[in-house]
Amino acid sequence: MQRGEVWWAELPPPAGKRPVLLISRNKAIQIRQSITVIQITRTIRQIPTEVLLGKEDGMSKTCAINADVLFTIPKSILTDCICNLSPQKMSAVSDAIKFSLALT
Repeated sequence: MQRGEVWWAELPPPAGKRPVLLISRNKAIQIRQSITVIQITRTIRQIPTEVLLGKEDGMSKTCAINADVLFTIPKSILTDCICNLSPQKMSAVSDAIKFSLALT
């Protein structure tokens, strides 16, 4: 389990089973029971806080990482690793997080 991986997570209702991107730093993922993730959705709004994913990234359908939806979950609800994003895609995610949190 490491930063940049997309996992299935069993989120509380009404969300249910959803893909999430792990964004905690790797050391935190190794030692903490809870980690920070970003929700991934098929609803694409084409806003600066979204990063699009597709089959070329390892996803079965076109979807968006929505950096406006950051939250912390227990690692125990992560079920299966879907894919690992490229450094270029993670750079775009970092930019979206900075924009979302007004850090730029």
